[in-house]
Formats: sequence, structure tokens, C-alpha cells
Amino acid sequence: MTENPSAEDRDAGQATAASSRQGKRRSRTIAARRLSKVDFSDGLEIDESLEALRPRTRADCAEGPRPCPWVACKYHLYLDVSTRTGSIKLNFPDLEPWELQDSCVLDVADKGPVTLEDVGRIMNLTRERIRQLEQAASTRIKDTRLAREYEKFTLERPRPEETPST
Repeated sequence: MTENPSAEDRDAGQATAASSRQGKRRSRTIAARRLSKVDFSDGLEIDESLEALRPRTRADCAEGPRPCPWVACKYHLYLDVSTRTGSIKLNFPDLEPWELQDSCVLDVADKGPVTLEDVGRIMNLTRERIRQLEQAASTRIKDTRLAREYEKFTLERPRPEETPST
């Protein structure tokens, strides 16, 4: 008699197979509502000497240590914080920040053009997802530019004078 695996077992098997094919684990998101149960202010003081070392501009960090130790920087590739929901997404849950090959998106941009595969590897996303994000960003830019051109056109165009009705 053949035993049918449960949906959980099948999903776990597929996830394991997918991760072994890719050689990497999917990113993990920590919801903000789970974070609110922990009070981070208890016993933690901001070390002013460390805060003084934090780079403020690209020029400050361009020659800094790599991989970059400043995980809280918005350009760091280790994690993303959603401004809308407050959730934290760990892009590389199986690595520590100091194990990243590329840790700063600004360093990647300084290298010049890269392929979808390279961007996918750097951000722990698939090539297809990178293409979708690129297309969505391009559409948003195009829509913004068209909206600006339309606004400019309507503001510059002289309005027909009102003619009195008889």
C-alpha cells in the first residue's frame, strides 16, 4: 500500500529540492508585529564612539572595510526594512553579514553594468524576479515622466478665451 505524503511534507520536499538546486536559501521576513513583543531598549545603550565612526557619505564609506560592517545602512545587502510595514527581510538567512561577497549596493553600482544573473546572485533573487522589478521600475519612471510632460504641456498651452454666449 502506498502512503500519500501530506501537503506539508510535499512542500518541505519541494523547498529542499529547490534550495539544493539553487545552492542558496530563500530570504526570510520577520514581521513587525513579532518584533513589537521585544523591547530593544532594555539595557542597550548607543555607543557614541561607534556612532562617530559610522560613515555619513559615500566618500566616507567607499574606502571602508569590506564586507561593510554597517548592516543598518539602507544600501547594505544583508537586510531590507520595509518603510510601509516595518518588517525586516533577511536576504541571506544562511550567512552572517561578514560572509557576504558583495555587501553594498553602491559598490556593485560602481562596478558598472551587470547581468540579471549577477543581480539575482547579489540580491538572492531569481533572474525572473529581477526582470519583473526592472520592468515595474521602468514603467513607474515612464509614467512619472509622461505625467510631468502632460502637466508641462497643459500649463504652457494658452487657454481659449471665453466667448460670451448670446
